[in-house]
Amino acid sequence: MLTVIFGRPACPFCVRAKQIAEQLSEERDDFEFRYVDIHAEGISKADLEKTIGKPVLTVPQIFVDEDHVGGCTEFEAYARENLGLYQNG
Repeated sequence: MLTVIFGRPACPFCVRAKQIAEQLSEERDDFEFRYVDIHAEGISKADLEKTIGKPVLTVPQIFVDEDHVGGCTEFEAYARENLGLYQNG
């Protein structure tokens, strides 16, 4: 399973999504992720909108196996429901 997180520097939700992905990659043999810094890669929200097919108001935007999950809150809920994510602390 490959998860791709499109985020930007200094975004607390992007940082949280990356932390969740790092935790899952440590706990699961079948979980891989790639973090894409949209600023460094020159990707705009308009570019993401074309991929997703609807307006993008916030980052991160997260895909699991090419399926759009949503932002950090949706990704965390998805991980809890489907991937066995446990709350730390």
